[in-house]
Amino acid sequence: MADPEEKVAISLLSRAVALDKQQRFTESLICYEEGIQILTQVIRGLKDPKKKSHFSQKANEYLDRAEHIKNHVHLEKSKGNYHEKIRIEDGAKGFSYQSVFGRFLSESVLTIDVEDPYIRTFHQQQNFVRFCEVVCRLCPNLKKISLITGKDSSNGDVQINGLSNIRSDLEERGITMDITFSETLHDREIRLDAGWIIKIGRGLDYFKPPKSKWAIGYYDLDLRPCHESTIDIYHRNNLAKNT
Repeated sequence: MADPEEKVAISLLSRAVALDKQQRFTESLICYEEGIQILTQVIRGLKDPKKKSHFSQKANEYLDRAEHIKNHVHLEKSKGNYHEKIRIEDGAKGFSYQSVFGRFLSESVLTIDVEDPYIRTFHQQQNFVRFCEVVCRLCPNLKKISLITGKDSSNGDVQINGLSNIRSDLEERGITMDITFSETLHDREIRLDAGWIIKIGRGLDYFKPPKSKWAIGYYDLDLRPCHESTIDIYHRNNLAKNT
């Protein structure tokens, strides 16, 4: 029977292979690296020589594949050709903001631009708060968030008050927030100064409403069912050639 660490390694590496086949390379690379690290620990503790030899061979194969993916991503970024697509099926779970683009958030990110015409209603602003929580946690050197959104024609004062409260709270953490309203904005995208651009078909509002405040998934967005949506991830050089 496989021990717990072995099961975790197998699970991570199986997911890495699945993501690899979907050409979701940046996600698969993380799973490969984490899975290989745990598998290496498992190998050190094995006493069965056949099993140890088999696992060592698999670890080397996964390591070679991970190195190939890393080189591929680096090359495509340098050429301005990197593009990754994520398709979210209706009702799918496991697509919180951190799961979708948390791997691009780090201490190197200083500014983030968000264009989303629908940061208007209460639940849309709550989505934006959750987004801000993720970037505050994963981008310790973040200095500025710029938001361009549409204005709520029926509850404009409520919208402005909510966004102002978010801005005040960010300022207490040393992060400035610019708010611009546009009546013509349609596209939805998040731009990181580190070079990554995340285009989400439905913007930040791709989660289905919870059944109640007591429903699983009310707080943890990885457990919340999603609307069908498509997410395109580019590097800045590629975006410049396609705009």
